Amino acid sequence: MLKAVLFDMDGVIVNSEPLHRKAYNQMFADFGLEVSPAHYNSFTGQATLAICEKLCQTFELPQHPAEMVSRKRHYFKEFFENDSALELIPGVRERIQDYYDAGLQLVLASSASMSNINQIFNRFELDQYFVAKLSGGDLPASKPHPEIFIKAAEASGFERSNCMVIEDSTNGIKAAHAAGIFCVAYKSQHSHNQDYQLADMVIQDFSAIASDKITQFFPN
Repeated sequence: MLKAVLFDMDGVIVNSEPLHRKAYNQMFADFGLEVSPAHYNSFTGQATLAICEKLCQTFELPQHPAEMVSRKRHYFKEFFENDSALELIPGVRERIQDYYDAGLQLVLASSASMSNINQIFNRFELDQYFVAKLSGGDLPASKPHPEIFIKAAEASGFERSNCMVIEDSTNGIKAAHAAGIFCVAYKSQHSHNQDYQLADMVIQDFSAIASDKITQFFPN
């Protein structure tokens, strides 16, 4: 039986990817990096520190990854505070309310920093629906490692067999699969070059996983 839903944030709850891309590109320029679109897309779903560590290795940079992380987060905060057009993904608030009303436990499991998570949750008043929020930035391993979803299931209070993950990235889907948790891949117009093969279900509209529809995949 479905008891808990574990949400990714960027690309699933809010369309913050354009802001992240602008922040990363500004940071790349500051450090003189030329990162191809394909290279950038491979980072989707990973924590900022893990991304910056890989950049330092790939480009043999003298900077400490933490310096790059700080620069990127500075730009994201600046762009976030000045972008009044930022909105939730269409249909996701209705789905969150639906799951909450159905008595499901909701947990956020995002690679974003906790400061970014709190910015989003405060702006859109989402804390009231979630029993826990986990940031990949606080964990040793980043997606596609399953740690964040294993811990998110634990935070829900239910077995992984009673949980469902909603993800939009290759790395996030791999993490959910490795954790042994049913995974719904949300494929939106903002998704680019992501692999959904390991997902248990692929959707393009949140109405497809309304609480009265998705429970059929979780026998009593």
